Amino acid sequence: MSRYLKLFRTLAMAALLVVFIAPFYVQLVYAFKTRPEVALTGLMPPTHLTFVNFRNAFSGTNLLPAFFRTGIVTLFVVAILQTTGAMAAWAIARNQRKKLYDGLYYLFLAAIILPFQVVMLPLYTQFREVGLLNTLPGLVLGIAGFQLAYNIFLMTGFVKTVPLELEEAAMIDGANLWKTFWSVVYPLLKPITMTTLVLNFLSAWNDFMVAVVIGFKESVRTLQYALYMFFGQYSTQIHEAFAAFIIAVLPVVILYVVLQRYIVAGLLSGAVKG
Repeated sequence: MSRYLKLFRTLAMAALLVVFIAPFYVQLVYAFKTRPEVALTGLMPPTHLTFVNFRNAFSGTNLLPAFFRTGIVTLFVVAILQTTGAMAAWAIARNQRKKLYDGLYYLFLAAIILPFQVVMLPLYTQFREVGLLNTLPGLVLGIAGFQLAYNIFLMTGFVKTVPLELEEAAMIDGANLWKTFWSVVYPLLKPITMTTLVLNFLSAWNDFMVAVVIGFKESVRTLQYALYMFFGQYSTQIHEAFAAFIIAVLPVVILYVVLQRYIVAGLLSGAVKG
């Protein structure tokens, strides 16, 4: 590799690094500034750190209740997707030669590319008719339902890498389908379950569209909806908003740091025979 090519690659990587780091820099700079300093100094580092914005973000808004509501919704969404997605993927992977299961698989694939705007009005109408509008169970079902197809797509490819002989041996020993799946198959799905756990957590925690359509009342507003309320028609508390953004992103960052080694391994393993 020539010296100029190495220099170009280094410069390109440095430029990409700046592009990816810039949003975090802006977030940190604004979160630790007062409002006058934000107006006067812009993107310059703060002259002194202030933590008042974080206190005001909690005390002046409904951020804390929204934080806990989002945590509850996220936990239930992840639990539903981790169980139903794995079971559906196992059933499809082991019966994909049958036309019914093969058709279901392609139906789920089609659901992945379906824009949310297409189902937005039907979702609102159906949830209103069954009494799930502006309820936490409605938010859980709405978010989980829209994310389920992607889970099945990822897990189906991974299930195919699990040797069928292990399941046959378990059934010979007297295990039924339920015990075979949870005792033999599911423990072997750990890489992809960790991957989907992170993706499902991100999807549920960062959801905004479903929350706007289904949970628009203040009593059930999620964190992302609460963050949106920092931006008014005539004024914006941008310093407090960025402080709230840091609070909102912390659980996601912590989860990603803890489970990052599983993400790439799970995606690559599932793509081998998918």
